[in-house]
Amino acid sequence: MSSPTPTTAQTHPAFSICVYLGSRPGENPAFAQAAQEVGQWIGERGGQLVYGGGRGGLMGTVAEATRLAGGRVVGVIPKALVDKELANHACDELHIVDNMHERKAMMAERSDAFVALPGGIGTFEELFEIWTWRQLGYHDKPLGLLNVDGYYDGLIHFLNTSVSSGLMGEWQMDLITFSSDKDALLRKLVQEAGNNMSQIPLREVI
Repeated sequence: MSSPTPTTAQTHPAFSICVYLGSRPGENPAFAQAAQEVGQWIGERGGQLVYGGGRGGLMGTVAEATRLAGGRVVGVIPKALVDKELANHACDELHIVDNMHERKAMMAERSDAFVALPGGIGTFEELFEIWTWRQLGYHDKPLGLLNVDGYYDGLIHFLNTSVSSGLMGEWQMDLITFSSDKDALLRKLVQEAGNNMSQIPLREVI
């Protein structure tokens, strides 16, 4: 299900970033602030947000911030989560799909780059899957992790332990950018996306 077709100008954003983040707000106010700032950054630069389609928690914060800053918002949510995650009908496009697999494939196809903010197991799963897809050559779109107030310090340490243990390679770590600097990370992702706009029909290969 989608909202009415937007104007031609709206359908050609400068870039499209998929943001993975929590459906809860979390206990640290820095998380909501980061979500708000990321949404504002996208909107002020004429970009498009692609996200999980909820209006609660950090998901709702990034979507509303993008909208208020003049950006487009594309939400993709499975039928089973419409009530649980409180589907955001203020999106420019709200797609209600059958399952999580279709959700993630559509989000990936509609995006030029990906970034993860603080979240729970859903966010972790989405980040690791899109990272794995890049490793396998299913896409070559840039991805990053915004480490807000040290939230991902433990995860980054664990990933480096995996490399030192010989279960991951440095080249896999090079496929993702880790940063605590929101502006620098988003600029890097958009620049890399602009240098590599080749599109692979993901739903045909995953």
